[in-house]
Amino acid sequence: MKKLILVMAMMIMASGCATRQIDIDVIPKPMELQVVQGVFELDRNMVIYVQAEDQRALNCAGRLAVTLRGACGYGVDVVFDVNAQANADIIMIVDSESELGAEGYTLDINKDEIKIVATEAAGLFYGSQSIEQMLTVVGNKAVLPCVSIKDEPRFVWRGMLLDCGRHFMDKEFVKRYIDLLAYYKMNRLHWHLTEDQGWRIEIKKYPNLTKIGAWRKYEDGTTYGGFYSQEDVKEIVEYARQRFVTVVPEIEMPGHSVAALAAYPQLSCTGGPFEVETAWGVHEDVYCAGNEKTFAFLEDVLDEVCELFPSVYIHIGGDECPKVRWEKCPRCQKRIKDEGLKDEHELQSYFIKRMEKYLEGKGRHIIGWDEILEGGLAPGATVQSWRGMEGAIAAAKSGHDAIVSPVSHAYFDYHITKADLYHVYGFEPVPAELTEDEAKHIIGAECNVWTEHIPQDRVDYMVFPRILAMCEVMWSPKAGRDYNEFYQRVSAHYKKLDSMGVKYGPEAEPVAIEAKRDENGRFAVTLKGKGGETGLDFMYTIDGSDINDHSLKYAGPFEISESCVIKAQAIKNGRTYGNQVQKPIDIHKACGKMITIKNAPSDQYPGSGPGGLVDGLLGDPHLLKESYWQGFQMDDFEAVIDLGQSQKINRIAANFLRSHNSWIFMPKRVNYAVSVDGQEFAEVAAKDFPPRDKDQSTEAVMYDVKINEIEARYIKVVAKNVGICPDWHKGKGGNAWLFIDEIIVE
Repeated sequence: MKKLILVMAMMIMASGCATRQIDIDVIPKPMELQVVQGVFELDRNMVIYVQAEDQRALNCAGRLAVTLRGACGYGVDVVFDVNAQANADIIMIVDSESELGAEGYTLDINKDEIKIVATEAAGLFYGSQSIEQMLTVVGNKAVLPCVSIKDEPRFVWRGMLLDCGRHFMDKEFVKRYIDLLAYYKMNRLHWHLTEDQGWRIEIKKYPNLTKIGAWRKYEDGTTYGGFYSQEDVKEIVEYARQRFVTVVPEIEMPGHSVAALAAYPQLSCTGGPFEVETAWGVHEDVYCAGNEKTFAFLEDVLDEVCELFPSVYIHIGGDECPKVRWEKCPRCQKRIKDEGLKDEHELQSYFIKRMEKYLEGKGRHIIGWDEILEGGLAPGATVQSWRGMEGAIAAAKSGHDAIVSPVSHAYFDYHITKADLYHVYGFEPVPAELTEDEAKHIIGAECNVWTEHIPQDRVDYMVFPRILAMCEVMWSPKAGRDYNEFYQRVSAHYKKLDSMGVKYGPEAEPVAIEAKRDENGRFAVTLKGKGGETGLDFMYTIDGSDINDHSLKYAGPFEISESCVIKAQAIKNGRTYGNQVQKPIDIHKACGKMITIKNAPSDQYPGSGPGGLVDGLLGDPHLLKESYWQGFQMDDFEAVIDLGQSQKINRIAANFLRSHNSWIFMPKRVNYAVSVDGQEFAEVAAKDFPPRDKDQSTEAVMYDVKINEIEARYIKVVAKNVGICPDWHKGKGGNAWLFIDEIIVE
């Protein structure tokens, strides 16, 4: 294999004598790339010759011609007469005998000629995208570096899910994302079209799906929604096809179906009535699996979907389907008995298998989220693994294809602190547990953009630049990945993204506020790019106010001697970059004092030791691994602080974390007590915190108590762990966590 040299500076002669530098910043990284001396100058009228009868190959040439004309200002003609080849500047050949796969290509650029050879038209398209990314203006000339590239993707499935159910995205926006996916050689748009909060695709046989199901009404009387007509869908699908992107529709079943039930309540277990949901989450009303009309309805819907989408795959969801309605529904229970099913999980499997059989009869295959493994997998189903990699492993070991999109790396609706650019780039789609033959069933990966909290104008911010890491993971050889080298190419692509109007977000949480306390109780505060990101400026405030044009500009470390809230904002390329971040500093009587704790925290969440509980710094509730938080699994928390001498106490507070989705609960009871001698303690405050089953938020909760000048030297804080997850929790019976990060004494 040729040695890969991707980001290589080469000196060229431009405008006769001046030297310039060209960096080859192709994303995703080609399989093989060799830099050759010289450049191809676009300084004349040019001819593109296409050797192919495929109209799509001609379309590729036409698109490349438009790009080159725009860059150089000269004419670029496309011809397919073999007699014109000898005089062509750019040659595009489809060679079915090529050793590369269907999407592979070779690209050779020398001073006089550009040549792309591909097995199919898709390869010509991807070769053209590499040309477009390398096109550079040096001086007043458009040039291309001389290179030799041999390239093909690692995976056949390289996708992004766009959830238009929660937030509707207009047609032109969807087409724009198809352009962006194609530019970075991704080939699947997984289009999530139905949800509890909205049905987005016109089905002519069932007009109420869009008349009623596409619109949700809020208590203040406002209405939100929208849908795609069948003509809109056809336009988008064809637009994608021309860019070698396959649109894969997702029609959710049997859960996430309240919008459809609002339109046709007779398809439910209870008969309704229903409103299109305005609340996020998982809802108990689902399609009735015991009602034959349900299956007739879904078959009719899929008939129209299959007419609109030529994709071989149809995604039918299958995730997060509560069984509570089925457990009480006479028709569902009769279905279980009549079909000899074990339970409601097997009833869901029956549902999925029945829909799969119907689609297989139409020459289509189903994809479902990894819940479709429960109760038995449909014979020809492909599994999309999202709750980790376990679903993909189980599918591959049973001989089924799998697509991987785990929450750990692929959920781009998650905050940047959960999966930053570096973390996404480290994702490996093929689980190590699989044999070589089993690994062949991992056909690719997807990044998912769920939009509960992401309206259309926020999508760019959440997706870019993280999608650049994912597209390289999906395309490029595993052995050639190097984050530092990749990062250099990403840095070069910001100008390209700016030119395409992409309002990208940060690579990582851009601002790290570091505060270190000295022996005099003052804090030295430093602002820097988190994760080592460079090229950033910062603005900040220390009075708790939000950042504006008149805020302080960071010039170096500064000192804090009083309690405050520091807020900071990164600036990159002249505009705000990432979220404004903040760090409260609470300088109180217990800061730096001696503290002893009864039970040691878990090795997973040790914080910075006991002293971290009285260091004046409060932890971010979304950063469990940062040094401030200390976690106790099942154990209670008990600590005693020695203030050094007896003094008047007016306030005691402790900061706890609640995050039910992470098995972290408030203590069931907190006690505060004080003592003069450290032997006998008097309770001054206590409170019970019963777990709230509807609370799915992640937040820090301060138990703050004002007391009236009580004399004390020692402060005792006791927090009782709930022990095990309650019955209503998804981790019922599992070990519960208690998290604490600061005890404040005033």
